[in-house]
Amino acid sequence: MTTPAATARGNGNGLTYAVLAWVLAYGGLRLAWTAGEAPEFPPFGSDLLGFTGWRSVVLCLAAGAAAVALDRASTWRPMLAGFAWALTGALVAAAAILLPELVSLLLFAPGPSFDPVAFASRLGCVTGAALLGLATARYQRRTRGDCPDCCRTVRPGPRRSAPAPWARCAAYVAVAGLVTRFAAQAVVGFDVLMQDASMIGLEIGLVLAGALLPLALVQHWGEVWPRWVPLLAGRTIPRRLLLVPGFGLGAGIVAYFGMGLTQVATGSASEFSDTFLWVAMSAYCLLGLGLLVASTDYHLRTRDACPSCGR
Repeated sequence: MTTPAATARGNGNGLTYAVLAWVLAYGGLRLAWTAGEAPEFPPFGSDLLGFTGWRSVVLCLAAGAAAVALDRASTWRPMLAGFAWALTGALVAAAAILLPELVSLLLFAPGPSFDPVAFASRLGCVTGAALLGLATARYQRRTRGDCPDCCRTVRPGPRRSAPAPWARCAAYVAVAGLVTRFAAQAVVGFDVLMQDASMIGLEIGLVLAGALLPLALVQHWGEVWPRWVPLLAGRTIPRRLLLVPGFGLGAGIVAYFGMGLTQVATGSASEFSDTFLWVAMSAYCLLGLGLLVASTDYHLRTRDACPSCGR
């Protein structure tokens, strides 16, 4: 007779095997590069940030160990889940350069330092983060009593028709971060940005993400198309149209510029002053965090009731 604990442990085997396969493939590559002669990837010298050499190998092995532990655990262990989420975040942060690279590719303007091998390696790193994140989320669903379809654990109160005050505050913090970033750039000049087409595209994208997106997440016109939008006026805006860039850009910005702050703190060389880098990168981090918080409220406020559990 199959016990509930055994059934619960078996639910995540597919994802566990996927993480372990990733460890063998990507971790094996990191091991080969570390033990042998790793390629040089300008301008940083490595394809990953922070987790290079043996640190990258240990990170991959830790991800595999966490996936196995999550699969075998039959009860809710907050420390285990926290460790797995921390590893997921570390994998995302290590591949943080992927964000500006994706923007430059979307604009068909990759920079002169773009390297396909480094780009593929960063994609591989983020793939591991996605697999481990899914495994961690599945572990939470089966051990905390979450609904397997919607992942909810607590019955919500009356549905809010307006954003929470903390969400509005987060949106305005995001906009303030953008304004602070460009105010700092105005002090040192925009000449450097104008020399690189990929950087121009990244800055344009950040203006849209830092001004329109956070406000849309906490305004009525972020749920229903305004009257001045041709053909779509009055129609409901698909949630994913805001949630995907809200969570995606928020996480990417925090990871990229968070690692940038780490490099500034360790004294990495740069053509800009430390004061400018601290101000600009901290402002970017505020922008990313504001997007994540506002997106969370938008998700909670606009989601439909789950047909399985009614929550």
